[in-house]
Amino acid sequence: MKKFSYIQIAALLLLSLSCTEKEVKQLIAGSPESVKVSSERLGRIDSMLIGSIREGWIAGAVGFIARDGKIVYDRAFGVSDIKSGTPMKTDDIFRIASQTKAITSIGLMMLFEEGKFLLDDPVSKYIPEFSNPVVIEKYNPKDTTYTTVPANREITIRNLLTHTSGIEYAVIGSPMMRAIYAKGGITGGFGNDKITIGDDIRLLGKLPLLHNPGERYTYGLNVDVIGYLIEVLSGKNLDKFLRERIFEPLGMADTWFYLPASKKGRLVEVNTEDAEGRVKSMPQEAENYPLLEGTYFAGGAGLSSTVKDYAIFLQMLLNKGEYNGRRLLARRTVELITSNQIGELDLDKNKFGLGFQITTEEGQAQLGVSEGSFSWGGYYGTAYWADPKERLVGLIFLQQYPLSHGEIADKFKAMVYQALTD
Repeated sequence: MKKFSYIQIAALLLLSLSCTEKEVKQLIAGSPESVKVSSERLGRIDSMLIGSIREGWIAGAVGFIARDGKIVYDRAFGVSDIKSGTPMKTDDIFRIASQTKAITSIGLMMLFEEGKFLLDDPVSKYIPEFSNPVVIEKYNPKDTTYTTVPANREITIRNLLTHTSGIEYAVIGSPMMRAIYAKGGITGGFGNDKITIGDDIRLLGKLPLLHNPGERYTYGLNVDVIGYLIEVLSGKNLDKFLRERIFEPLGMADTWFYLPASKKGRLVEVNTEDAEGRVKSMPQEAENYPLLEGTYFAGGAGLSSTVKDYAIFLQMLLNKGEYNGRRLLARRTVELITSNQIGELDLDKNKFGLGFQITTEEGQAQLGVSEGSFSWGGYYGTAYWADPKERLVGLIFLQQYPLSHGEIADKFKAMVYQALTD
């Protein structure tokens, strides 16, 4: 039997640790107990989701949990189509709506690393229509007329990434801004096969802001502007840029603006609810934009994906910008993205980084999600978070609006932490 010196043994141990570190870079199936998660307690999540389906609050759901790169929970419940009764599957494709924002924001930060712009550059430097912004002064709801005053400064790219620009939403925003955007011709939708995102954003740049840039947090079409900015800076449409720079390097084969024919059968139907808040199917043609041959790549809302694909994206960020040997971002850039970028402004009890909500010390007391975690969700009932402290990613995907029982996602988050055993 070959004998090893102490130096050789030390070298082998270092190599072993190095290999273990590399394994963490790629999500692989593992037993819950191998990463200090209780299989028995994970069963409580099953019971909660099955109970929600039995009560008629939702038709189906997919839940996903990974810790230390090990997939410990990847389960589907209920049906993906009420009318056909098709069982939900873990690789079904969901409209992720505003979860698109994080991906688009990361795409822009990849261009930041290439020196294409600085965060405090005015947007008008790259999209001239945003020059000389104005702010609403007075508004008449009877005829939707308004007066404006000059903004105290221009919108910066940082304002777009943090939703502090004064731009609101065209569809889910305030009645005033919805009316102004409608009059201005803003589509602001999830998908379209008639126009491009640039058509919308160039019009948006000429319309008034709700408030001065940097004054407060206002959720709006900011990341749709970022999507078009990526097109301007890269010379490629957003779909091609994200596919070449993020989806293909990470192996996110099921993430698309418009689904290829081979994947259309995996798209989960969007449901709605009755007057009692119980789930029912929508008209068949509703919300089927992912099935179009579209030309409008909405950087703030247009993507569809699976829990596994999105978990890979989150794991890359937990890995400080690297996944499976491919580096998309530098460590310091990820730290910048996941730090408070809105100063003293507040988002409920939390803060906002460059594309993500950031859990604060006060915010962690709500559900047990660790301080420093980053998260968001989507219009149709999808939600995600990544927790650097506990080294985990969690996702719960539903497909319904309205969704009176939005507490299901919060229960899922809280129940992930009750399953940790260390």
